[in-house]
Parts: sequence; structure tokens; C-alpha cells
Amino acid sequence: MKKLFLLTAIAVLGLTSVHAQDIKFGAKGGINFAQINGSGTNNVNARTSFHIGGVANIGISEVFAVQPELLYSSQGFKMDVLGGQIKTKLDYISIPVLADVAITEGLSLQAGPQIGFLINDKLEAEGGGLIAESNEWGAKSVDFGAVLGAQYKLENGLFFQARYNFGFVEIVDDADLKNGVASLSVGYFF
Repeated sequence: MKKLFLLTAIAVLGLTSVHAQDIKFGAKGGINFAQINGSGTNNVNARTSFHIGGVANIGISEVFAVQPELLYSSQGFKMDVLGGQIKTKLDYISIPVLADVAITEGLSLQAGPQIGFLINDKLEAEGGGLIAESNEWGAKSVDFGAVLGAQYKLENGLFFQARYNFGFVEIVDDADLKNGVASLSVGYFF
């Protein structure tokens, strides 16, 4: 996984130094609808939270760009258990590196890998006889997945995104639990 991330970073840096026609930097923020996917997740509910960070759009041609981002992404899930509720909060520094393919003026489709580094891991349980709080419940420190989405850019620099991040790795050992995050964003290219 680390090798794939390193190869992606080298490819992006190589493309920017050799073929980049246009590089734009920006900032974005938005809402996350985070959940977990896997076996035994029928009674799991999404956690609504946020993301914020920086973005670069590196134009390679008129229809193709590479778009790396550096984001703080608040994720997690809620689960009803024994008449109570367990809430997990998983906060990541996420780095998606996306291919950005224009399909019409202003509108592009995006896809690519994403790596996330866990910076906060919290579990709360309350109700139904459950009372507990833990600052760590054993989530893995690295998450890896793929992002699919769309972006619409206005001529004034404002942009809008809709995406889904499919987690590929289990977030805890020996459990079929993987992150899944739908996100809506608004941002501005300077």
C-alpha cells in the first residue's frame, strides 16, 4: 500500500514538472455522510460530519487533469445495540489523488486512490445500560480506498463536488468493517 502511494506521488510530481499546462490551487469544505460496510452492519447508521482542506488541479491537457488533495475528514458511524447507541468518531488526514476528466464545459468526472492516516479514534456508548467512553478502540492507523465522483467548476473559480469513497481495508483487525463515505463539497480555486 505504501509503495502504491509512493508511485502515485512520483507520477503526479513527474507530470507536473514535465507536462503541466495549468496549475490551480484552492480550498474546499463540505459535509460527510460516513458509514461502515461489511458483514454484520445491518443496524449501522451513517454519521454526518465534515471535511476541509486544500486542493490542486494540475492540467495535463484540455480534457485531463490530476487533482491531489489534502483533507481533514471526520468519519465514523453509529450503531444501535441493546437499546442503546454506540458512536464511533474516526478522523483522518486523507490524501486523494484523482484523475479529472472533462466531459463538458465545467463538468468533469473524477476517480483515483485515496490514503487516510488516522488521527483521532473515539468510541462512545450510551443508553440501554451502556455507558462507556474510550479515546481509542483499536482502529487501524492507515485506511486505503478508491474515490469516484464529479466536479463542476464555474469560471469565477468556485467549484462543487459530489463523491463516494469506497474503503478497501478493514478498519479494525479481524472484522469485515470498511469505511464508506459520501461527501458533498464546495470550494474555490485561487
